[in-house]
Amino acid sequence: MADYQATPEDKFTFGLWTVSWQGVDVFGGAVRPPMDPAYAVGKIAELGAYGVTFHDNDVFEFDADDAARDAAIGSFRNAVESHGLKVPMVTTNLFGHPVFKDGGFTSNDRRVRRFALAKVARNIDLAAELGAQTYVMWGGREGAESNFAKNVGSALDRYREGVNVLCEYVREQGYDLRFALEPKPNEPRGDILLPTIGHALGFIETLDHPEMVGLNPETGHEEMAGLNFAAGIAQALWQGKLFHIDLNGQHGPRFDQDLRFGAGNLRGAFNLVDLLETSGYDGPRHFDFKPPRTEDEEGVWASAAAGIRNYLILKERSKAFRADPEVQAALKRSGLDELATPTLAEGESLATLRKESFPIDDMATHGFAFEQLDQLAMDHLLGVR
Repeated sequence: MADYQATPEDKFTFGLWTVSWQGVDVFGGAVRPPMDPAYAVGKIAELGAYGVTFHDNDVFEFDADDAARDAAIGSFRNAVESHGLKVPMVTTNLFGHPVFKDGGFTSNDRRVRRFALAKVARNIDLAAELGAQTYVMWGGREGAESNFAKNVGSALDRYREGVNVLCEYVREQGYDLRFALEPKPNEPRGDILLPTIGHALGFIETLDHPEMVGLNPETGHEEMAGLNFAAGIAQALWQGKLFHIDLNGQHGPRFDQDLRFGAGNLRGAFNLVDLLETSGYDGPRHFDFKPPRTEDEEGVWASAAAGIRNYLILKERSKAFRADPEVQAALKRSGLDELATPTLAEGESLATLRKESFPIDDMATHGFAFEQLDQLAMDHLLGVR
């Protein structure tokens, strides 16, 4: 049996908040002790990971003074460098502290909005120091439980203002850094602004520097909304906006489960891996999951390793699927090559089409053999081909 061992070339990355999650939920407190960030970095490196990511307060406390902040960052930096890892992405916690109970960029309290921008700007400096290329913005508290509590138009004005201000700050500082918005439909807020990939793509086009802002979609977030994650990622790729991606598992439209990658919607995971591995995407494959409360530390690392293993298995299945001659014939019969051909040839116009005679009966009875193609994909996923 293959061991499916990761290497840094696979570009697998983990958030510190994943493996160090203590199992706290709304019904119960911590079931695991705190995990030192430097220790977590070493264990992540043992998995064959490429890099590690973090929120600011994953490394140092919200109220840390400068000396404590610098000491914590120094310990984390030393661990990253000694294990040869990268820090490709950084983000800021604008959701945990009570001050952010009504959001950061869109709080009705102007003081909170100003504090949120200052907090992010300071950590953008840290991200640049550590060589990060992407800065993620997850607006988990940017929303409301009541339509009367939030003027959505004004909130989007403030959201846009915040992103514009931070883009301008990055330009002024000369940092090589892009922003990635992370959509989510709900939880912790009843309704969150920019709930899906499509909403976020539309918002980006209103910014002063849309070229600096893309997406960090998460598997579970789109599936919470009942959407096809791979299809959404395909559109983000099509628009050149997939700057980063969060991988995990989800059982349909319910609360955010953050299962290990491959758990939950296995077919969706296969579709996603096939897309990422054939599309030319060269960014990190980032795991954003939470080891269940049932697990001790050994279970935490077993869960992390399983996400890697599942990805590599699905990558192997995708390569076999694409190399199968019967699959290649089915792909041709399905008409995918025709779909890639422009509907109007060079020099043609609608006037050309209006003069054309179409074989209506033949077109109406033509079959596409999509079921055959789909079953071939299922056979490869299940390992029977």
